Amino acid sequence: MSNNTLARCTPVAALALLLLLGGCSPSGKEQPAAQASTPAPTPAPAPAAAPARGIELPSFVNLVKQAGPTVVNISAIQQGRQSGLRPGDPLYEFFRRFGATPDTGEAPTLSLGSGFIISQDGYVLTNAHVIDQADEVIVKLTDKREFKAKVIGADVYTDVALVKIKADGLPVVKIGDPGKVEPGQWVAAIGAPFGFENSVTVGVVSAKGRLLPNGSYVPFIQTDVAVNPGNSGGPLFDTEGEVIGINSQIYSETGGYMGISFAIPIDIATGIAKQLRETGKVVRGRIGVQLQELTQDIASSLGLKETTGALVAAVQRGGPADKAGIKPGDVVVSFNSQPVKTTADFARLIGDTKPGTTVGAEVLRGGKSVNVKITPDALEG
Repeated sequence: MSNNTLARCTPVAALALLLLLGGCSPSGKEQPAAQASTPAPTPAPAPAAAPARGIELPSFVNLVKQAGPTVVNISAIQQGRQSGLRPGDPLYEFFRRFGATPDTGEAPTLSLGSGFIISQDGYVLTNAHVIDQADEVIVKLTDKREFKAKVIGADVYTDVALVKIKADGLPVVKIGDPGKVEPGQWVAAIGAPFGFENSVTVGVVSAKGRLLPNGSYVPFIQTDVAVNPGNSGGPLFDTEGEVIGINSQIYSETGGYMGISFAIPIDIATGIAKQLRETGKVVRGRIGVQLQELTQDIASSLGLKETTGALVAAVQRGGPADKAGIKPGDVVVSFNSQPVKTTADFARLIGDTKPGTTVGAEVLRGGKSVNVKITPDALEG
């Protein structure tokens, strides 16, 4: 799990009990005792208590039963790189002569993560940082079977990796639509935090389209689902049991969960997986610009009434944007017939464009709309 430093209340209805006391009239005078021959009046029934009202919490039992077998544990083994003392080194000979065993730094290291099966023939999605520099990757299923996996490819930019195991007839996750996700809706994560297999944690979506200060323009889904080391690469489910994201990062000052977790939207991950499966690498478009968020102050200084769009802060000389006539200070509001609301939108649309394809873009410049044609070139990663 990658750590970034950039750990419920059920409504309770109170029931009031009404106690009826006799013996006094409204005037406060004492009433005479009833005659023995006169039957006592039947007391009126007490009003029924109002039913308790509150938020009905969802159950994730069926989700876990159905989707749990699609989640796997991943062990990434990295052999020693001989970073310590080696034979021939003067200090190596010094320790050897005094009967000590020099540390050659060759002990293998093991990192744990999670993943989930996206095809019956054994393709598994996880995080790139989970299998980074691994010499061997072991995938363990919920039925305790273990497989040595082949790394098909990894994309550091989005932190998505695809591995393959030799198996057939495997259970497969259902892919959801992150575009329909709304803040406040319930979600669940399944993974292996600290190696505890198939642990389930639940929470709500806190926000969408979060940009992190790590150079990536991935519009993360922010949740308050408990995610810890070992959860990396595991799925984030909606209440329908569909995967909407890959749990990737947490905000933490301690290394553990502090209430803020981030997931890669599944549509971005599956797009990356498709390229990795077909070519083993990811090729995305680039136009040679540096982007900046459009704040209210900047928008006002540019004569704009809204903060919608992506502000171009700098343009690479001789790059595709420069050739198209894009200038610093331009605000891109449309690219390839798709609206651009944020810098993340623009970066994603550029990356999704096949290099060499000419597309149209609309920019605001000096309060006027300007249409340009841009031909992105390739950015391999």
